[in-house]
Amino acid sequence: MLEEIGLEYTVRPLQLGKLEQKQPEYLAINPNGRIPTIIDHDENDFVVFESGAILVYLAEKSGMLMPGDEKARSIVMQWLMFQMAGIGPMMGQANVFFRYATEKIDYAIDRYQAECRRLFEVLDRRLSTVEYLAGDYSIADVATYPWVSTYDWSGVSVDGLHHLQTWLEKVGARPAVIRGMQIPTPPRSPEGEKKEEFIREAKKMLVT
Repeated sequence: MLEEIGLEYTVRPLQLGKLEQKQPEYLAINPNGRIPTIIDHDENDFVVFESGAILVYLAEKSGMLMPGDEKARSIVMQWLMFQMAGIGPMMGQANVFFRYATEKIDYAIDRYQAECRRLFEVLDRRLSTVEYLAGDYSIADVATYPWVSTYDWSGVSVDGLHHLQTWLEKVGARPAVIRGMQIPTPPRSPEGEKKEEFIREAKKMLVT
C-alpha cells in the first residue's frame, strides 16, 4: 500500500521467532502483539494497528485507492471485510494445520483447505464480472492479493479458477506490488533450507 501511494516509510522488522512482538515496548503500541503496526510521524506519532484499519487510514490520508462515492466506498469495504473475516483467517488456519502443527489432523486440514477453496470460488465468480474486486483497483485488492498469492503454501488449488488466476497475474505485475512483495523476509513461500527455518520460526509463535 505504501508503495502504491508513494509515501515515504521506514520498515522496522521484528524477529517474530524471538517473540519481539510480545515485548512491552511493542505491546504499548499494539496491545494484540501482532504485526503490522504503523506510526504516522506526520500526525504526532499517531499509531494504527490491524491491517484493514491501516489500509483505510492510508487510503484516507492519501486520497488514493478508496473512492469518494458512498456506494462505491461501501463496495470496497465489503470486499476488504471479506478478506479480513474470511480469506485471512481461513488461510491462516490452513497454514497452521497443513504446515506447522506437530500433529497432522486430517479433519482440520481438509476443513480449512476446503473453506479456502470455497472463498477462492467466491472471488472467481466476482472477478468474472469486474476487473478488480471493487471494480477499480483498491485497498480490497491490496489486502487480498498477498494472501491469495500464497495459495500453494496453504495447500489450496486455484485450478479452474481462471478469473482469479488472471487477477493474480494482473495484480502481481503491478510495479508497486512487485516492490512491496520483496520487502518481507524470509519470503512468504520459502524453499529448501529457508522453508524449514520458516516452519520452525512459525511453530514458536503458535504457543503464544
